[in-house]
Order: sequence, then C-alpha cells, then structure tokens
Amino acid sequence: MGVKPAQSHSPPPTLAERIRALAAAVRPRQWTKNLLVFLPLLFTVNEAWTFGDIGSAAALLLRAAAGFALFCGLSAAMYLFNDSMDAEKDRAHPDKRRRPIAAGLLPAPFAGTLGIAAACALTLPSFYLDVEFGWTALAYALSQIGYSLGLKRAPLIDVGIVTSGFALRILAGATAVSAPISPWLYVCAGLGALFVALCKRRSELAKAGAAAGLQRPALAGYSLPMLDQMIAVTAAAALIGYSIYTFSAENLPNDRSMMLT
Repeated sequence: MGVKPAQSHSPPPTLAERIRALAAAVRPRQWTKNLLVFLPLLFTVNEAWTFGDIGSAAALLLRAAAGFALFCGLSAAMYLFNDSMDAEKDRAHPDKRRRPIAAGLLPAPFAGTLGIAAACALTLPSFYLDVEFGWTALAYALSQIGYSLGLKRAPLIDVGIVTSGFALRILAGATAVSAPISPWLYVCAGLGALFVALCKRRSELAKAGAAAGLQRPALAGYSLPMLDQMIAVTAAAALIGYSIYTFSAENLPNDRSMMLT
C-alpha cells in the first residue's frame, strides 16, 4: 500500500497580517469618491467667503470635513459587508480573489458583522452633525446594504444604486453646510456618475466575455451594443445638463463666465 503524501497547510495569518488585511479590505483608495461631499461648498457662494468672515468660513469647512470623514467610515463599512457577502464568488474571479476576505486573510462573518456594526455606530454622529445629513447618510447605508444583499444582480438597478451613491454624497455635503444649490448640479453629477458606471460595466463585459454572468450576475442582462447606446445618450444628456446649469443656476457669477467651462 502506498503512503499518502502529507497535506501542507498554510499557517494562520498573524495579528499584524490581519490588521494589514483589514486596512486593505476597507479600500482607502476608493475613499476619493467621498470628496464629492465638498462639492456644494465649492459651488456655493456664501457670505462667509464673500465678505472674508474667516471664522464662519472655517466652521463651514470643518463641517464639510466632518461629513467627508463620516462618509469615508460608511464607505469602509459597506466595503467590508459587500466583500463578506461576495467572498465565495470573488474566489472564482481572476482579480477579486486577491481581496483580503476572499483570500482568507479575514473571516467573512467577522468582516460582515464589523461592517454593519461600524455603519450603525456612525449613524448617531451623522445625525448630530445635521439631521438631514443623518437621513442622507442612512439612505446611503441602506442602499448599499440592499445592493450587497442582491440588488446588484439586477441589470440597470445595479448601476442606478451606484449612481445614487454619488448623488447622495453631494446631497450630504449640501446638508452638512446648509448650502442650497441648483438642482441642475445634482442632475449633472448623477448623469456623470451614471456615465462612469455604464462605462465600467461595458469594460467588465468586454473583458469577461462568455464568463461575464458568472463573475457578475447583472452582466448577463447587458450587451455591448446596448451599453454603447446608453453611454452615448448619457454622455449627451450630461453635457446638455451641465450647459444649462452654467447659465441657469442662481449661485453662479452674474457675468455668465461659467458658460466658458
């Protein structure tokens, strides 16, 4: 009788490796999306900036920075929850299998529980900053949880939720500094985000080919010609919307100089 070769087992990750894995799992590089929270502050002509009230201007900047930090925390929590739900499928993906949770560096139940706990913990300070900001942050968290639980498998709905995430960041920034801004800015940002989301889906579909539906179920409901048409329409709508914004918004310079952009 032959002797079975001894099976090799990788040693469990050390505490330092788990900490590094957690830092990678929250995807800090993706937090740049949360800079949209500052957009209403930049696009709003406020008396504090106009008349040189440094104290009021600094207070507004601090509120916007607090909103940015809270959304970074929410984003990190949602990435943990999403990756914990997708761990099995990510292991079959050529790129996503390297993510810490899919690679086994972080237990999926731990990461998912930590993500939900962190999201809940960030709710109270969100409402403390501003009640409307709190509701906006809660809407963002709930939409991302729904996305992770299954809405991302539905064509069009998946890109709709991705798009809403960008619009909610802008709305949160406006509520944080009590800045009324033109609805056209939301329209332009939403269309721009939809354009990016559709382009991303097209890239994934073209790269994955016949295996697209296995890597991301929603891709089975798309086709390259369909996405090309949607991208073209969305790009044109975004350009027209921004053009209207540059001369219709009340908070822009009266000399119509924004039209030059």
